[in-house]
Amino acid sequence: MPNTKSAEKRNKTNQIRNERNRIRRSTMRTAIKKLRKAESYEAAVALLPEVFSTIDKNAKVRVIHPRTAARYKSRLSLFVQTLKKPAEAQPKA
Repeated sequence: MPNTKSAEKRNKTNQIRNERNRIRRSTMRTAIKKLRKAESYEAAVALLPEVFSTIDKNAKVRVIHPRTAARYKSRLSLFVQTLKKPAEAQPKA
């Protein structure tokens, strides 16, 4: 239990921020999962800017570390590029 008024306020503020950060992290993870479930290259490319925006916003407010954000973006870009390659490999009729 907090012993001072300021400690009580700090606990309350921490709870509010914790909930806000949990929502932001969950939204980001949901967006990433939606991108990974994309069936086609075109669908993935359409989702990519939205997912990158969500990741960047979370990095900006330090929900995740900026380097973690860069790693997520890099891996998602590679994933989208792998979706493109099978479409190019098909023989043209």
